[in-house]
Amino acid sequence: MAIMGNADMHTHTLASDGTNAPAVVVRLAKEAGLAAVAITDHDTISGWAEAMAEGERIGIEVIPGVELSTVMNGRDIHILGYWCNSDDEQWQERLRSQQGFRGKRNLMMIERLQALGIDVTIDEIIALARKHGKQVEGAEQIGRPHLAEVLIARGVVTDIREAFDRYLGESGLAYCNPPRLQPFEAIDWIREAGGVSVIAHPGLYGDDELVEAIVRHGAQGIEAYHSDHDADQELRYEAMAQRYGLLVTGGSDFHGEKQGVVFHGPIGHRSVGMQVVDRLKQLIRRDK
Repeated sequence: MAIMGNADMHTHTLASDGTNAPAVVVRLAKEAGLAAVAITDHDTISGWAEAMAEGERIGIEVIPGVELSTVMNGRDIHILGYWCNSDDEQWQERLRSQQGFRGKRNLMMIERLQALGIDVTIDEIIALARKHGKQVEGAEQIGRPHLAEVLIARGVVTDIREAFDRYLGESGLAYCNPPRLQPFEAIDWIREAGGVSVIAHPGLYGDDELVEAIVRHGAQGIEAYHSDHDADQELRYEAMAQRYGLLVTGGSDFHGEKQGVVFHGPIGHRSVGMQVVDRLKQLIRRDK
């Protein structure tokens, strides 16, 4: 029987650095005509319960996911995990450890901004994040988009893209990348939690040898379709996935809207057919 509809396999909510509550993201996915949407917040699964309850209420499948932040060869590498066991105590503890790394990095970037004469504080960033509806207790619960919002509010930059280009992106003046989880470990964590691992937006890394090394370690899919991939990249990563017998996935990497700019792309901007979701589920059943 044919599986109808499309799924956006990569979105973010207020649980990490998105601008919308999990339930709102699910409603936006429904309005976009999607059959399913994955909630893949950075290093946390705290948005799952709200999103799944809303999906059941309005009739859209919600795929529980996460995006683990890792570093290798000095570069940020993100690994998506789907259907990890939320009751697994080891998995929960590992996610908590990731939050600690995230907080340390945020404080380091704030120190660099201060050294550049931009007197931002963690309290200021948390206050602005709370004003926009995010429940924040400390530095581990914010992300670079929240730092960007403060830079915009202070008039240091005009928009989020300038904030990343000048200060917060990998070539930015305040960027830093402390030692933390490597992608190989992230794949192991996801497997041990019963989930399926996918390399997120490989075109952003500029290092296909590294991508293939991660594949050889055991990644089960490649996110070929992404809002920041061009047509050539999509074709290249499709071919790589096929060469290794992996799933080809895709998603918008929707974070919401800031100052009228959607970051990275609108929900549903990149998606895959529901047959991909079905294959992911089959992988989980097979591995069990």
